[in-house]
Amino acid sequence: MKGDIGVIGLAVMGQNLILNMNDKGYKVVAYNRTVSKVDDFLNGAAKNTAIIGAYSIEDLVGKLEKPRKIMLMVRAGQVVDDFIAQLLPHLDAGDIIIDGGNANYPDTTRRTHDLAEKGILFIGTGVSGGEEGARHGPSVMPGGNKAAWPHVKPILQAIAAKTPEGEPCCDWVGNDGAGHFVKMVHNGIEYGDMQLICEAYQFMKDGLGMSAAEMQQTFAAWNQSELNSYLIEITADILGHQDSDGLPLIDKILDTAGQKGTGKWTGINALDLGIPLTLITEAVFARCVSAVKGQRETAAALFGRSVQKIDGSRSEWLEALRLALLASKIISYAQGFMLIREAGETHGWNLDYGNTALLWREGCIIRSAFLGNIRDAYRADPDLIFLGSDPYFRAILQNALPAWRKVAAKAIESGLPMPCTAAALTFLDGYTTARLPANLLQAQRDYFGAHTYERTDRPRGEFFHTNWTGSGGDTASTTYDV
Repeated sequence: MKGDIGVIGLAVMGQNLILNMNDKGYKVVAYNRTVSKVDDFLNGAAKNTAIIGAYSIEDLVGKLEKPRKIMLMVRAGQVVDDFIAQLLPHLDAGDIIIDGGNANYPDTTRRTHDLAEKGILFIGTGVSGGEEGARHGPSVMPGGNKAAWPHVKPILQAIAAKTPEGEPCCDWVGNDGAGHFVKMVHNGIEYGDMQLICEAYQFMKDGLGMSAAEMQQTFAAWNQSELNSYLIEITADILGHQDSDGLPLIDKILDTAGQKGTGKWTGINALDLGIPLTLITEAVFARCVSAVKGQRETAAALFGRSVQKIDGSRSEWLEALRLALLASKIISYAQGFMLIREAGETHGWNLDYGNTALLWREGCIIRSAFLGNIRDAYRADPDLIFLGSDPYFRAILQNALPAWRKVAAKAIESGLPMPCTAAALTFLDGYTTARLPANLLQAQRDYFGAHTYERTDRPRGEFFHTNWTGSGGDTASTTYDV
């Protein structure tokens, strides 16, 4: 009996997805470039299962039912193209290649079209949930050549996480690179969520003088509120974890954060599409600041700066901080969906925004209770541009504003860096301001570069130039921009 699907790549994610597929009754053929890992897997985690080993690309392809379905769980980039090139001589028209890595979405679009010309169906599939999600139910975001979807839908939906109502957190996202784009934005929101939590942690630790045990109790309590989410849950677990000496492990971890690029890609795409993704880009920059540990230590010694302790009722400050975190988190998702909408319209992906929220409801890193409310908001109004305009989220933001401002102001006054919390607040202030000072900015551009401006007393689309100095002439700039 031949296999239902092949998986290339036996790192942690690949192995756990294979075991997940096996649990759901699918016969999986496993292959790894270092073939010794195939035997290690079969004799280890996959022992006493129906999983089949393959020891070459040709062997893998020969052990699969047609149309062959092969999932790549390998490092993004050239490695994916290399495996595709190795597979192609052994595949037939109608066979399917699935890329389950964190590919940059333009690469997925390119591969979809290149392989379609060769008769091969390609799917770029975002997979989120880490090791645990891959094993027991990840969020799965497939896009690419839709002709492949009916063939892989049963498998991908079977292994995906399920909502409490039993809905799979996996559905077709859109053509070309849509699946990987949505996964990229998911990761960007993840960057924002994590940084916001870190800022709340520092506010508690350095501002309120709380111990790890006290912070653990606070985050555990917050996880029973509207903040209920995977990241809040694991933060409580982390703060409660003790090292071998009985002291909090968190205090011994070096304060330098790594990143693999998806947050940066999200920011770059936001800039390209003109979407004000202020919170997520600040989260990326916060990791960059954390990485220059030596420079920070030198600067700290030069400035001799210290954080002022925050006076007042701790319980009142913690409730204000909870509301600020909740409101900022909503802005993170709102900005992410603004970017997804713009990309969907630009690329003609015909995305279902409520369905996207459902994909993230369970299994993924940013899963949280209010994703169900996000789904409801887009189902009630598919044309919703700003999530904060939905009645449910607007009420939360308006209720949180006084506490949010109080926390941001106190952080600045005390010397606590809270770049994402502040960015979320200033974004909302800017987005809800009918008249911004950009009139002065445009006048400056016209002054030094003759870039023209529109007038409030004339229809939109009419442009004017002023000879501000009396010697600049009346000719407007039409051939360049700065």
